[in-house]
Amino acid sequence: MAKTEIITQNSEETERAGEILAAEILRGEIVAPLVIGLMGDLGSGKTTFARGFAKGLGVKDKITSPTFVIFKKYLFSAGNLYHVDCYRIKDAKDLAELDFSETLKLKENVILIEWAEKIKNILPKDTIWMNFKYLDENKRKITA
Repeated sequence: MAKTEIITQNSEETERAGEILAAEILRGEIVAPLVIGLMGDLGSGKTTFARGFAKGLGVKDKITSPTFVIFKKYLFSAGNLYHVDCYRIKDAKDLAELDFSETLKLKENVILIEWAEKIKNILPKDTIWMNFKYLDENKRKITA
C-alpha cells in the first residue's frame, strides 16, 4: 500500500477524512474484520477523526473518547464499530479480560484504536496504521 499523507486545516477537515475512509469500507474497498491503529500525541486529532469515521459508517450515536471505559461498541448497517482508547492501558494483557482477542477476529467488526502502539504486539499484521501530528492550533498531518 502506498503511503498517504494529508494535511487538514481544521477539525471539520479531520472529521471529514474519517468519513471518507469509512465510505471506502462501506463500498467494500476494504474488507472487515478491519483494525485501524491511530497513533499520535494528545490533541493530534485521533478522536476527531474517529467521530467522522463513525459518522461515515452511519453511526447515529454521539462519539466521545472512550478513555475511561477503554472501548465503546456502536452498530452500523454492516456490523459493529469498536472505538478503543488504549491511553490508560499499561499492557496488552489488560485487554484480555475484555475478550478483546475475540473482537479482533469477528468479520462483522471494524475496530478503531486510539493509542494503538501500546498494544501493537496483539494486533493483526494487516492492521492499518495511521499517524496523527499536531502542526498548529488548527492544522493536523495524517499519515497512513
